[in-house]
Amino acid sequence: SHTADARRHLDNRGYVGPLTRGVNPATLFEKPVVDRIIESYYWKEQCFGLNEASLCDRAVELTSVGGVYGGGSLGKASPFLCLAFKLLTLAPDRAVVEAYLNWGAEDGDYEDEDEEAAMDEDGGAGPREKNARRGRGADREPDPHEPPRRAGAFKYVRALAAFYVRVAWDAVDVYRTLEPLLGDWRKLRRRTRAGFVLTTVDQFVDDLLTKERVCATTLWKLPQRSLLEDLDLLEPRVSPLGEELEALDADLEGGEG
Repeated sequence: SHTADARRHLDNRGYVGPLTRGVNPATLFEKPVVDRIIESYYWKEQCFGLNEASLCDRAVELTSVGGVYGGGSLGKASPFLCLAFKLLTLAPDRAVVEAYLNWGAEDGDYEDEDEEAAMDEDGGAGPREKNARRGRGADREPDPHEPPRRAGAFKYVRALAAFYVRVAWDAVDVYRTLEPLLGDWRKLRRRTRAGFVLTTVDQFVDDLLTKERVCATTLWKLPQRSLLEDLDLLEPRVSPLGEELEALDADLEGGEG
């Protein structure tokens, strides 16, 4: 069964698959979280037999990020968390993950940014959101306030890949890969135990870089960026607002003078 197959990945005895940061990738999630995942309906019905290509098709259908939801002491694993675990078991090549981060950049589709209006009264995907999933935005003109097309049309695929990068890659690659995403301000729905809340891609990525626990997952401790800079492993980060801040400082100094 699919559940048995998932448990096989968790058994380190005789494990000969690819390693992630030196360990079986399926063990990077805490056991209670994995138990919720492999017992969930979504895992059993939607994640069976997925490969790197078909998983992306599932990720395109995501309507929120999040870890566990619902009442009770345990809660239920979200589809986002189930796909993240499946991605860990697949251990895709770096090129595949980078393709996920920019999936749809060559397409004509544009993601609907009006998440709040797309939510129904319960916080889930509203009728407009559900009806717009196929052929989304085929006749829609690009909004000049949207991120550049290199951001990729499918923001939840990008969020899933970013989460995987934070869990599975080493520190230098995490910073190099995730920091450019801090310029992506598109809205996301985050599913929590209490319901849905709005966030943005850049805020989600910032949480991955700064918080110890995201989406019901305890993240491995990321070293300070300044330490990696001192070791000459990273170049100093240049803020996109650097020129504006310098101009503001110059105005303040001019006013004081």
